Amino acid sequence: MFRLTSLIAAGALAVQLVGCAPMSMSVPTASMDNTVKLRNAAFDKVAVGSFTLDASKNASLDKSHGIRASAVVAPGGSFAQYLGETLKAELLSAGLLDANAATTVTGTLTETDVDASIGTGKGVLAARFVVTRAAKVRYDRELKIESSWDSSFMGAVAIPLAAREYEGQYRKLISKLLDDDTFRQAISK
Repeated sequence: MFRLTSLIAAGALAVQLVGCAPMSMSVPTASMDNTVKLRNAAFDKVAVGSFTLDASKNASLDKSHGIRASAVVAPGGSFAQYLGETLKAELLSAGLLDANAATTVTGTLTETDVDASIGTGKGVLAARFVVTRAAKVRYDRELKIESSWDSSFMGAVAIPLAAREYEGQYRKLISKLLDDDTFRQAISK
């Protein structure tokens, strides 16, 4: 009985400690899968323009998300900009990023959420991507991904897992963009 009480008390303390400080997402890095997708095609150099939150959304959605007693925040303070930085990392890894390129990709973050409920955690991320070349729109589409995962009762386990899953959604959304044939045509030479 004493051991069970001690474990419960230790778990409660761990939840409180994890919940004290917001967790910052790591700096975006390229994934091997996305780099291969970009290197296996005859794409033109691409500039990455502004990435912003949809103007109809509450500005707080772009700053942080509560995960139980904690929060996840984007480096630089903007999830929309984090999405743009994720795209930049992928393009840079494939040798396709060029700030002076004639082809530019911009984006608008339209949906973002993470939920670490006990049992099943869920996340959603959506954005509208626009590709322009010589002031002509070549691509304009909203893409969305949703994911779910097992979410522990213990906050010390569930909170960091939810933050990692949410961060991974950015690479997954960029991967979905890179798989879109219309997008691939829009950035082709």
